[in-house]
Amino acid sequence: MAVTGEKTPQQAMDSLAEEMDQVMGRLERAGMANCAPKLNAKGDPAKWLTDKGAPWKKLANEKPKGETIAYEKLLSAWKEGKVR
Repeated sequence: MAVTGEKTPQQAMDSLAEEMDQVMGRLERAGMANCAPKLNAKGDPAKWLTDKGAPWKKLANEKPKGETIAYEKLLSAWKEGKVR
């Protein structure tokens, strides 16, 4: 749907996640004998962004402008063990 423009990429991913939750919920309710899925309760997405090791929230500028660095400067920084 995102490819055809019917939905934004975020809307398409949200729809996919909802569909997968429904499938996993049906499997959970069916009481599979081995390794049945166990879904978490729905909650505020902001909670996931505040947990340690959580995914990062969207940046204000997802595609910052690139910058050109002189090769000699880059090489000397590498030799000095600096991380840029």
